[in-house]
Order: sequence, then structure tokens, then C-alpha cells
Amino acid sequence: MGVTEHVWGALTSMIKLEDKVIRQGAVIKEQQTRIENMTERLIKLETTIELLIRASEHRRIR
Repeated sequence: MGVTEHVWGALTSMIKLEDKVIRQGAVIKEQQTRIENMTERLIKLETTIELLIRASEHRRIR
């Protein structure tokens, strides 16, 4: 193998690696968006549960 073939092989490996990193970055961004949406939903659910608990406690007191 000549030097040119080694250089060419290294360049193609770098291009493939860069493509994988770009695709992985897109997947990570999508996952982050999904996590943020789930967090918002969880907060809404927790708030609803807290309100229901307090409402039931208020009714028991009366």
C-alpha cells in the first residue's frame, strides 16, 4: 500500500465518521425535544394531582 492509499483511506474514514456524528447529533436533538415534552406533561400531571388532593382535603374539612 502506498502513502496515497493510506491518506485516501484516512480521508474516507473521516468522512464516514463525520456523517455518523451529524446523524447522531440529529438523534440527540430529537430525543431532547421528546424529553422536554415529557417533562412538561409530567409537570401538568403533578399539578393536577396536587390540585385534586387539596380539593379533596378541603371537602373533608367542611
